[in-house]
Amino acid sequence: MSGSTKLYDSVGDTAAFEAIGACIDRLRQSAEADGGRVVKTMGDEVMVLFPSPDAAASAATRMHTAVESLPTVGSNKLALRIGFHTGPVVQRDNDVFGDTVNVASRLADQAVRGQILTSQETAALLGGFIRNWTRPLYSIQIRGKAEEVAICEIVWRQSPDVTEAIGSSVARKPAPVTLRLQYHGQEAMRRRGQDAIMIGRGPDCELVISDPKASRQHCTIERRQDRYVLQDHSTNGTYVTADGEREILLQREDLTLSGHGSIAFGQPRASTTDIVEYFCEQVPG
Repeated sequence: MSGSTKLYDSVGDTAAFEAIGACIDRLRQSAEADGGRVVKTMGDEVMVLFPSPDAAASAATRMHTAVESLPTVGSNKLALRIGFHTGPVVQRDNDVFGDTVNVASRLADQAVRGQILTSQETAALLGGFIRNWTRPLYSIQIRGKAEEVAICEIVWRQSPDVTEAIGSSVARKPAPVTLRLQYHGQEAMRRRGQDAIMIGRGPDCELVISDPKASRQHCTIERRQDRYVLQDHSTNGTYVTADGEREILLQREDLTLSGHGSIAFGQPRASTTDIVEYFCEQVPG
């Protein structure tokens, strides 16, 4: 779920817990309608096992629609970030484990509010009707994988800016987006087509971080199509927190940045003041 952290802050524990519980009930119903089984819930996350890629894709669309129909809580509207992947799993003690689970989890981390992401490998297994509503995005590095994972979006809600690209070889024109980074008086900015930004303790980095737990070349941020993607190269990992979301630890992995948030180096945000603030902003015009 996207927005749950902000929900707890704004309406309190009781109201937030009830709202998230209602959301999880909708997710469970949507999953079961397509033959899925809820394996477990983890706070505001739900893990579901499906019999086929088509069932997972259908349920993901159903889940988004169900959650969108829920009322706002205070001024907060919950939304979903969904990722799914196909492959073998180890089932033990009513839980599932393995590489397939890890990839699905990282795809959910990559998704933005209201988005469904899957691997290109899984998209190729979808039935023709559903496959026509997928579009390739870019590749990301996932910890433990020797090669990058190519990801696709399932466009479950049509809009004029994406309809032409679906089912065709013509890519959608990237939206104009500016990346802005701020750190203790330093600022870096990127527009479409410019070089990647290197961040770390090394003097050759564009943003030089003083935290001793940061690596000399800790991470880079580069543009891929219409998104900015952070790549961790460090020893101790990179901690990314988008507004209203849980903190995500990257260890030799990639993560798509969106909106506004913070980046900490080698330790959680709560443990350091060496934090880079990021802004991904639409360019008017």
